Amino acid sequence: MPTYSGPVLDNCCGCYSLKTGSIISGIAGMIMGALTLVYIWVTDAKMKTIVIDTLPPDVVKIIVTINLIMTIFISLMLILGVIKRVKFMMLPWVILAIMLAIGLGISVIYTAIVFIVHKEILSGFLFLLFGILSVGVYIYMWLVVYSYYQLLREEAGRGPYQKPHYRR
Repeated sequence: MPTYSGPVLDNCCGCYSLKTGSIISGIAGMIMGALTLVYIWVTDAKMKTIVIDTLPPDVVKIIVTINLIMTIFISLMLILGVIKRVKFMMLPWVILAIMLAIGLGISVIYTAIVFIVHKEILSGFLFLLFGILSVGVYIYMWLVVYSYYQLLREEAGRGPYQKPHYRR
């Protein structure tokens, strides 16, 4: 018996379509990427990597800049893919976003532990609280986009003249 592998969610936030939620996710990705890009170049933000702590700050800033530019580009591809209903254009965002969610989760836990080890218990707890909340929102938005991606996959498999498949 075949299993149903359609969308995980039926809508976004209970009142928007998956298409609208996916566009909102792409726009949010572009805005967050652009704001972060401006922030790291306008302010004297100190950034470190978790894995390689010996890199000079300017090298870390350049690496982060390249990542942010790619994030903005991939978010733009998501928006265009959603509007044009082209799954292939959405796929880079789907893959990147889940990897970033995992990385963000690890970073949140690591940073909270660093705060706590340095006897900044309240800062560590607040960072962990708001960090986990951010990861949750990020994963939800990923689920919205992934659900729309699955919906497009399902529609492509049915052909243009068949009735839609309804879950029982």
